[in-house]
Amino acid sequence: MNYHFSRHGLEGREKSLHRLFEILVGGTSWTLLLGMLFLSFWKPLTAAVLIIAFDLYWLLRLFYMTILLVLATFRLSLEKETDWMARVRGVDDLAGALKKSGSPPPSSKEIYHLVLFPLLQETREIVDPGIQSLLSQRFPSKRILTVLAVEERSTEAVKQGAREMERKYRDRLLDLLVVSHPDGLPGEARVKGANATFAAREAAKYFEARQVPFENVIVSCFDADTVVSPDYFSCLTYHFMVSPERDRASFQPIPVYHNNIWEAPGFSRVLDIGSSFFQMIEATNPDRLVTFSSHSMSFKALMEVGCWPVDMISDDSAIFWKAFIHYDGNYQVVPLPVTLSMDVVNAGTWWKTVVNVYRQKRRWAWGAENFPLVMRAFLKSDRIPLKVRMSHALKLFDNHVSWATWAFLLAVIGWFPAVFSGHEFSNSVLYYSSPRITSTIFNLSFVAFFTTVLLSLSLLPKKKVKRPLLKRLGLALEWLLVPFVFTFLSALPALDAQTRLMFGRHMEFWATEKKRNLD
Repeated sequence: MNYHFSRHGLEGREKSLHRLFEILVGGTSWTLLLGMLFLSFWKPLTAAVLIIAFDLYWLLRLFYMTILLVLATFRLSLEKETDWMARVRGVDDLAGALKKSGSPPPSSKEIYHLVLFPLLQETREIVDPGIQSLLSQRFPSKRILTVLAVEERSTEAVKQGAREMERKYRDRLLDLLVVSHPDGLPGEARVKGANATFAAREAAKYFEARQVPFENVIVSCFDADTVVSPDYFSCLTYHFMVSPERDRASFQPIPVYHNNIWEAPGFSRVLDIGSSFFQMIEATNPDRLVTFSSHSMSFKALMEVGCWPVDMISDDSAIFWKAFIHYDGNYQVVPLPVTLSMDVVNAGTWWKTVVNVYRQKRRWAWGAENFPLVMRAFLKSDRIPLKVRMSHALKLFDNHVSWATWAFLLAVIGWFPAVFSGHEFSNSVLYYSSPRITSTIFNLSFVAFFTTVLLSLSLLPKKKVKRPLLKRLGLALEWLLVPFVFTFLSALPALDAQTRLMFGRHMEFWATEKKRNLD
């Protein structure tokens, strides 16, 4: 489908539709919150009934998500000891038989990996552990091309660190390139996707010069602080080889935030562990899975769709939607039963970390900018089945609205009917029974809460720390911060992002400040 995947350059009906869908997400969130607030004041009885119905729905969905989380954790644990290179060699042995399927994979010896690290303000101590993790792979590191994509406007310290890593590691990889992305190229915004796109096109020249087919290359775009487990590229290679439509797929690992988990503030830990759990739950439904943060995909597909958007902040999810629309819905995300680790937000001081967490979550929530792009394409497309379009659109819409509203409804607005109750409501049976009903619902939710705490402890890295038992107990108790943290450091920044989008106040890309000591 010929489709302009951008908010820029639109005219007439397309421009009006785009603005309508930009307003719809934030408008719905504000309507729900303000509507319940006013209803609590004017009609507390009706508001109380609606709140109880919502609490019951939330409880059922919480139990459902907890079951999926347990299953995802079990699968991750089960696959932890898998020898993925042995499986790769097994697929090589079956290559002859797979040729009959019409989609034979290339030999594992013909597969190359391209790893992009877009850098803006990340110095060597942030990036170096990730490069070292590439050298520790069970997959041959001499078939991994690494590109440090440095912004031209980056500081000299960032550029110097990139050059030092190039000299130190390039002979131990296929190669390590340092690419400088010029500032202010036509049609580009100051976003990570523009940097990654420029680097990918430079890497394409590298492979073309060595006559490496793009269909034999898997590209991974990693955040600067990403550290992969030793099995990551062998697991990725295996799933790429056994996927019948490997050139129409992205591959999504489970992101965990373990690099500095013992040093980060508790509220920051709780939020990022929650993000990991959300991705684990999402991985149980691959039909509607969307790429998030660090991910991998066919380099052939990346080049065919024109790489990442160069004028959007949410490039990690936008590349999925761009490919999905380009291939008329014939595109999927394959979940990988393997983790990669990144940093928990830690800006050095408690208050600076609060500010950084808020701004990071607001940037993530800016993924709502995908909604108008996707809806315009879905209205225009007649090749993507209607059921598929409706399923994806409703999920995308629901995810953003629930992100901005649920915590407020549960932790704040849900108690307003009793506060604003008038004489008629205060003398009703519901006035006396609603607190008991709500209390019972929240008591039942503690089953899911304790399950979540136990799972969070089981996924912690096995790093030696002083008084490990007390440390883990402290991590468990930090989950008591959930109502406050998810309301003011997750739902509020999401509502902030949607409000900005609703009024056309488009954000600029902001890189999370990261601090880490190089061992």
